[in-house]
Amino acid sequence: MALLIRNGEIVTVGSRVQADVYAENETVTTIGKNLVVPPGTEIVDATGKLVFPGFIDPHVHIYLPFMATYAKDTHETASIAALIGGTTTYIEMCCPNRNDDALAGYQLWKSKASGNSACDYAFHMSVTKFVRETESQLREIVADGTSSFKIFLAYKNFFGVDDGEMYQTLALAGRLGVIVTAHCENAELVARLQEQLVAEGKTEPEWHEPSRPESVEAEGTGRFATFLENTGAAGYVVHLSCEKALNAALAAKQRGVRLSVEVVLPHLLLDKSFAERPGIEGMKYVMSPPLRAKYNNETLWSALALGFVDTVGTDHCPFDTDQKLLGKDSFVNIPNGIPGIEDRVNLLYTIGKRKRIGLDRFVDFASTRAAKLFGLFPRKGTIAIGSDADLVVFDTNYRGTVSVKTQHVNNDYNGFEGMTIEGRPSLVTVRGKVQARDGKFVGERGRGRFLKREPKHF
Repeated sequence: MALLIRNGEIVTVGSRVQADVYAENETVTTIGKNLVVPPGTEIVDATGKLVFPGFIDPHVHIYLPFMATYAKDTHETASIAALIGGTTTYIEMCCPNRNDDALAGYQLWKSKASGNSACDYAFHMSVTKFVRETESQLREIVADGTSSFKIFLAYKNFFGVDDGEMYQTLALAGRLGVIVTAHCENAELVARLQEQLVAEGKTEPEWHEPSRPESVEAEGTGRFATFLENTGAAGYVVHLSCEKALNAALAAKQRGVRLSVEVVLPHLLLDKSFAERPGIEGMKYVMSPPLRAKYNNETLWSALALGFVDTVGTDHCPFDTDQKLLGKDSFVNIPNGIPGIEDRVNLLYTIGKRKRIGLDRFVDFASTRAAKLFGLFPRKGTIAIGSDADLVVFDTNYRGTVSVKTQHVNNDYNGFEGMTIEGRPSLVTVRGKVQARDGKFVGERGRGRFLKREPKHF
């Protein structure tokens, strides 16, 4: 069915205009005022509302075997939660570990998503070792339409790569035009610090942050940038959490390294005092990199406002309280991660408005920049003729509170519990089909498609 969104204020990077949007055959075909449309067109009155391009979460985990358990969401639950929150595309980390075959892992992740996601999706392919067959497998994966890699400079002997493997991955990525995303810490230092703290009897969740301090993240960020500089590859730091790491990234950018920066919702809104709560309440907030000293929140918001940070993701990784209790005897066994795919857009809009971040910048870091970096623009990340009709009609008058009681992710707590929101999507479409209305999923389960992307970072 054709769709007309009438009388809204269309907001894209560099443009705000009062107009109608008409879509048919899954794409935007006309933008203008007082459009005349064929009989049978579904008409949505967006008077008094904003119309955004569908939002993109560039960093999620849905299927994830990790630390003796599995992340709780399925592609169905996560995608429905995403849509209710205004996210119409996510990029999932495909994460086989060092003992797995990379190509088999990629095919497994694809099979988990296929036919089960209600919104569109793509993958970052994790490179967790570099052996004889790795190059040919990665070339096959890129040819299949996955044009971004992921490396971990953490999780020694599980996901983590050594410097030699990082060099080989970046050198290949440079030849293929693939961008490499990186979790920037130092696996050896983290392992040694964890060992030392546990030996001293420091096993509560509050010791997670000292086991991977800001200096370790800054070192990993700088080392990644140095390898980019000397291979010519393009890179992207995921979930950068602190001022020291930011300074390392900005210094690299200043000297011409092709490096982009992502922050994630928890590091903007939470601080390490949450993980210092006793028992399970602290365990809920264990993630890596950890929540940091509070001053880092403002540093990251300022960098975001100035454009020094490119994107905001979630690192959505839901483990419930029973799973977190796997670490009741030691923080090293607490599954790392927190959910966020449903709340990202509403909280970014709300807090961003309070911090006087303009809508132009909001759309850029929550949608457009990710689309450009990861080969999805202009199909995604904007409202333009020929773009996919992924549209979010946003009600700025809505007032509500984030709560586990109303969330749709498959998790028994919400890390942002009690935070107020000032606005939410009243309607969300995926390629012209209404998938969510006013906090409820009303669409087609399994509508989402795998998005094939071409390498562009030559």
